[in-house]
Amino acid sequence: MPKRAKIAVIGGGNVGASCALWAAVKELGDVVVVDIPDAEDRVKGKLLDLAQCGPIERFDANVSATSDYKDISGADVVVITAGIPRKPGMSRDDLVATNVKIVRSVSENIAKHAPEAIVIVVSNPLDAMVYTAWKATGFPTQRIVGQAGCLDVARYRTFIAMELGVSVEDISALLLGGHGDDMVPLPRYTSVHGVPVSQLLSQDKITACVDRAKVGGGEIVKLMGTSAYYAPALGVIDMVEAIIKDKKRILPCAAYCEREYAVGEAGKGYFVGVPVLLGATGVEKIIEIDLNADEKKLMDASTEHVKGLVEVVCKAFPELA
Repeated sequence: MPKRAKIAVIGGGNVGASCALWAAVKELGDVVVVDIPDAEDRVKGKLLDLAQCGPIERFDANVSATSDYKDISGADVVVITAGIPRKPGMSRDDLVATNVKIVRSVSENIAKHAPEAIVIVVSNPLDAMVYTAWKATGFPTQRIVGQAGCLDVARYRTFIAMELGVSVEDISALLLGGHGDDMVPLPRYTSVHGVPVSQLLSQDKITACVDRAKVGGGEIVKLMGTSAYYAPALGVIDMVEAIIKDKKRILPCAAYCEREYAVGEAGKGYFVGVPVLLGATGVEKIIEIDLNADEKKLMDASTEHVKGLVEVVCKAFPELA
């Protein structure tokens, strides 16, 4: 009888708990959620509540909460959601400095207790945190990947479907670059069941959908006073499923690039949002697509922002350089 996959989630907040929910409902494997000792009882309550959904939704998955990293031993995939959101008066550098400390500590524990795992990073600022996890774990680049594009594309597809009044299932789309304002829209690669979206919507309406996707997280924060969690978590689980089931999905993820998209050079690369082939060994291939002059300009600008974030990390923590 095949062994069940094991999925570890670091951080039991809204995103982490939602990751556990989706993973369990989809029966991707057994799930363990790790949080700090002060939050352990609260997270145990969430996971006990989730376990009691099994008889109703008819899923079999062992779910548990802990504050001991030893319990992630044997994990196939580890999802990092730990970190703090940006607060009023906090600069980007402040947020980077705080979350680097958290993600570095988490990553060191992953390397110690789940050395064969594939790591998916969700913590923000994403590009800096993926870099931090890579340096702190010492894992090969194909086993470190960031989630942002799956969420951004989902938002973009949602808004296109709303505008057209059609099923989101028929929308196919692709975005590159960083999360949010650094997103590189690719309307040329957007279609509705094969029909180019440019034949169905005006350029102004397409641009409006892209712009709304860019600020999609901020729109939700304004409405409910906290960051989104259902869609970000399900974006992660799309990636987890591709890895656990070796589905060979092509998904937009923050992956390590050197010569690809002219991001860096041999031996010196960065984690940027690109389409990748995701399977059992992690990032199995970077998919390069032809960009026109305008798209390349946007991609270059997005890459420069990533480099700036990494410089902030390396300046504050030279040992991660």
